[in-house]
Amino acid sequence: MIWTVATDFGPIVVREQLEPDDEPGILELFAACDDWFEATTGGPSGPGDVQSLFYVLPDGRSFEDKRLFTVRDGDKIVGLIDAVLGYPHSRAVAVGTFLVAPSHRGRGLGSAVANTLLAEARAAGLEEVTASAHDTWPGGQAFLRTLGFAVGPVVEPTVNSARSPGEPPVRRATLSLHA
Repeated sequence: MIWTVATDFGPIVVREQLEPDDEPGILELFAACDDWFEATTGGPSGPGDVQSLFYVLPDGRSFEDKRLFTVRDGDKIVGLIDAVLGYPHSRAVAVGTFLVAPSHRGRGLGSAVANTLLAEARAAGLEEVTASAHDTWPGGQAFLRTLGFAVGPVVEPTVNSARSPGEPPVRRATLSLHA
């Protein structure tokens, strides 16, 4: 699916699923967002981070449950959302990454994109959205709270990958779509 979202930057396109030609743009986005990677993983981004988008899944979920969205300003990828349907229960979706390029932060782009995708989730009959919230990325927690998420206590990892050394703990933020 493709959505056009009105923002202060002009129309932004959100596209579901990645194409092989997207890798250079995603690598460029990841490099621009090293502040986020450092804060949330304890280290800079690397080429393996693009591949991990495809195989890092919560226990019991498969690649068919994975949704990867790119956010584009013209031809430039300025955001990425990684979500898994059916987790932590069948009527939920878990967002692992919601990344916005520094050049596009703080002007409503994230909220506009999130609200578009939340409306789609409601229309699809989903009941709950969970998201990762890091104490080391307070702006992310504030963003989630602005959208109506409740940020809970620290949780254990639920994905099929090992934590990196220095990776900070994560909290689960939860939003009821019928509240």
